[in-house]
Amino acid sequence: MPSDTAPAVQHLSAIAGFRLVTADLCGLSMFYRDVLGFAAEAAEQAISGEEISLLGLHGTGRRNILRLGRQTVSIEQFDPPGRPYPPGAGAACLSFQHLALVVADMAEAYQRVRGETPISEAGPQHLPASSGGVRAYKFRDPDGHPLELLQFPQSARPKRWQGKRATGRQIGLGIDHSAISVADADASAAFYAALGLTQGARSFNCGPQQDSLDKLRDAEVTVTPMQPVIATPHLELLGYRMSRGAETQVLQANDVAATRIVWLGSQIAVLRDPDSHLHQIVASRQELPP
Repeated sequence: MPSDTAPAVQHLSAIAGFRLVTADLCGLSMFYRDVLGFAAEAAEQAISGEEISLLGLHGTGRRNILRLGRQTVSIEQFDPPGRPYPPGAGAACLSFQHLALVVADMAEAYQRVRGETPISEAGPQHLPASSGGVRAYKFRDPDGHPLELLQFPQSARPKRWQGKRATGRQIGLGIDHSAISVADADASAAFYAALGLTQGARSFNCGPQQDSLDKLRDAEVTVTPMQPVIATPHLELLGYRMSRGAETQVLQANDVAATRIVWLGSQIAVLRDPDSHLHQIVASRQELPP
């Protein structure tokens, strides 16, 4: 089974990619290509027996590697399969993890996905300046994985996104971050800091726009960014101050909700954070986008 503690000598320096689990490799890959404009990075690949074992699984697996801007997302299917995405798992549940896609034109991007299962109510939300002043919209892919469209104010667009443009059918410029819900923001921040990430400035989000964005009532959430040394997508810890509802069992690597962040680290491993989110660590810089 994957380790539930971080190896003492492990050091995470960059996010190399993301891995999503599906019960329909062809169908979900087609959604990310045709609807979101991801590009195929390579032909379908078999997941090696060594990696299957590292993930604590048995059987076989296949993956398609897709790219949006400089970031990659691997769509994976395992045999035997795991459990489907848990019904009723909302934004405050610990199993909730989303990828944030940066867009230059929210209205255009929203039109592309408005037929998909929404999370946000009443369309894209314009968050107040205290929450970054961004426009955001959350929805689900056909398997239930949460995604977020994120548009920064033109005057405050982070440097890493300045001057970038979407090409072809791409819905956006790339992936800004992955956000995970955590039970204790301080404990989680300490866990990731011990692995080499740097904590950024926290924000406190609440109000009607946040409620509509997350489809929650009276939502109050502390957002803690954790930055790797190398400028890649980052991790955000979402600490909701509210009842989370019933939690599912600990996710296994072949469960649809078991999204994995792939990190460049000091040694190959799979580990769990304090809330049992799975992380996969590779040791080769060749895994990083050019």
